Amino acid sequence: MPRIPYLDADVREPAELVESIRARRGGHLLNLDRILLHSPELATGWNLLLGAVRKRFEVSAQLREIAICAVAMLNRAEYEFIHHAPELLDAGGTQAQVDALRDPERAVHDSITFSELERDVIALTIDMTRQIEVRPGLVESINARLGSKQAVEIIATIASYNMVSRLLLASGIEPE
Repeated sequence: MPRIPYLDADVREPAELVESIRARRGGHLLNLDRILLHSPELATGWNLLLGAVRKRFEVSAQLREIAICAVAMLNRAEYEFIHHAPELLDAGGTQAQVDALRDPERAVHDSITFSELERDVIALTIDMTRQIEVRPGLVESINARLGSKQAVEIIATIASYNMVSRLLLASGIEPE
């Protein structure tokens, strides 16, 4: 059960904000949105930030979704994993990757299922999520392969989805 009541699924106000969220979500509101909309100011910033992370970053969707799925499992945010595992598949990931990401600390060593870059992204996700500080050389390695813009984007993706999972868990948001 959610710790904060969901707003009604047919919430209409503030109209411009609700419509922009519905547009980003394919016409409907998720349980997450129905909590965020208790604070229109928060929902506005959230929609802009997560919209950019999901739709406007140059870093590949597959790397992004690997990181998001790893964050979800490290934080025990099943809601997040349920929503992003299909996104990983749509982005070119494999079912073996989805299955392996149920245990990121094991997946980081899986050179059959994940490329070296993907394993580095998983390692970065583990470091940023578990101890916050990142081991020496890891960001530099990712930066050397992706370039500074995409390196910053993958770091921001991991940070953003840690924020998402923390809100999900603290609020008790349930999967639809």
